[in-house]
Amino acid sequence: MNRKSSAHRRPGRRAAVAAGLVLAVGLGVSTQVSAQASVHAPAKAPAAASQSVSGTSGQSVTRVADFYGAYIDAKGDYADPDVTLATALRKHYLTPDFANRLAAWEKKNGADGVLRAQNVPAQWTVSDNGAVGNGHEVIVTLAFGSGETTQKIKLFVLLERYNHISDIATTSAR
Repeated sequence: MNRKSSAHRRPGRRAAVAAGLVLAVGLGVSTQVSAQASVHAPAKAPAAASQSVSGTSGQSVTRVADFYGAYIDAKGDYADPDVTLATALRKHYLTPDFANRLAAWEKKNGADGVLRAQNVPAQWTVSDNGAVGNGHEVIVTLAFGSGETTQKIKLFVLLERYNHISDIATTSAR
């Protein structure tokens, strides 16, 4: 009778099988890496700059950025703008008095009063311009078109102290 039981032989076999798998996987990886290295890879376009957007609840700049971002999305530059959403955004963000003045401006000028244009901008930025009286002024820069035909409009958005937009003008209240 053999003194070595099958229980004593298994660890050796397991170790041999494990070593074989490690070797096979290791060789496979190194072969794959060298094969990839020998294949000419097309040049990659530079990675787009990482973008981030942040804000703070109650902050004037964040509130105006939220309004303009949602409003521009609702108006869209496509065949089916969301008029209902654009109207609801105006009702939520604008003071009633300013909404009436804005409607009169739009009728007179034949343009969207929030954007001060007939079309939708391709890009926009929002920045703080500081306190003005009991309110706060925020600068919104809208870019229309692209490349050499880009036109920019700078708007000065005035928020009352309860964070409702009380005016949008092309000149600062400061």
